[in-house]
Amino acid sequence: MSDRPWNILVLCTGNSARSILAEALFNALGGGRVRAFSAGSKPAGKINPFALELIEAQGLDTAGLRSKRWDEFAAPGAPALDLVVTVCGNAANEACPVWPGDFLRAHWGIDDPAAMEGSDDEKRAAFMKAYALLAERILTFLSLSFEDMPRDELQRHLDEIGRAGAAAAVPPGLTFTYDD
Repeated sequence: MSDRPWNILVLCTGNSARSILAEALFNALGGGRVRAFSAGSKPAGKINPFALELIEAQGLDTAGLRSKRWDEFAAPGAPALDLVVTVCGNAANEACPVWPGDFLRAHWGIDDPAAMEGSDDEKRAAFMKAYALLAERILTFLSLSFEDMPRDELQRHLDEIGRAGAAAAVPPGLTFTYDD
């Protein structure tokens, strides 16, 4: 690997919630080691308002976040990808996008908070749960010396991270409050 940050593409179907949360988290927590993007196979065309509200409430940068189609990352001039992470869950029998290429892959399935029905508070709770699980997985990845790790060893770690259960606790330094 070169000295450049790792380019990570987070894929989902709608690119309005989970993948957007992951993009913001990777970029905020990565300390310059990673540069994250997100996309969808069938993008919603807009960020879910609960996702945007949560990202802003956490003090994360929202500049440049948008719901976009994955073919942007296959176009000439697109960043060379090092890792593609899919975040589709199983609860709604989602078909997870498959992205061809010679890079590492990880599946970190998370139930879609945008599919939550109920009150706004229940929806916010679903988004916070997805956010906490993504933060836990991203922090676990970032704790690795992934830049120098043999590919097969890193793939094992990526698979283990994806099999991790629900977030047991909110990672240190992350809060889940909304300013009214």
